[in-house]
Amino acid sequence: MDHDHHAAAWQRISTAVFTDGFTLTTACRACAGDLDADFAGATLVVAGELRLLAAATDERARAVEDAQLVTGEGPCTDAYTHREPTEAADLHHTAARWPAYTPIACEHGARSVLALPLTIGSLPVGAMDLYRQEPVPFTPEQKTRAAAYARILALLALDEHPHLLNAQPRPAQRGPQGYPPTVHMAAGVLAAKYDLTPDDALARLRAHSFRHNQPLLHTAQHVLDHHRLH
Repeated sequence: MDHDHHAAAWQRISTAVFTDGFTLTTACRACAGDLDADFAGATLVVAGELRLLAAATDERARAVEDAQLVTGEGPCTDAYTHREPTEAADLHHTAARWPAYTPIACEHGARSVLALPLTIGSLPVGAMDLYRQEPVPFTPEQKTRAAAYARILALLALDEHPHLLNAQPRPAQRGPQGYPPTVHMAAGVLAAKYDLTPDDALARLRAHSFRHNQPLLHTAQHVLDHHRLH
């Protein structure tokens, strides 16, 4: 029963709270441990536009979640835009589905993934991703339990980011749902220095991050610090 899974998820998170505190990251770690995922992450979409990496269980999760921001594609993006679970039992077979994201995810050890939308009522606020290092699909029962965790994470997201309620519904679309302010500021620096349009400057930032396998925020901060990409 869904109620049983919801109660079990709360129990698992409550147990972890005594060690790590009551946060989105704690909930992600509890979920990953409960569902035999090797790592997990959650990305929020603030005010219908601004993407925010809200939780990552470790550096692998942070890198793979950031890859979705850099490439503008992946399970998290699909789960959010289509408002339904997205699954890939073996990422080695998803090159046509997510051609830019897949090689980065695989390089960081992800082999299978289950992404679920985070919603508050009918309002989508983000998505969470559960990753495995082996091509082992999640069972139907695990998917039901994951959905219970997703409901809890949505509530925790609202508690940590109450401005999520100001989000305006946007049509489902492929591609990034906006960037953090640091990225826009860095794009502005490049646009001014090289006489680029804002879109071209942003594309150059993303391309550099992708080519050098760097987090997009890391690239943006380097530009702000040194007024150049290299």
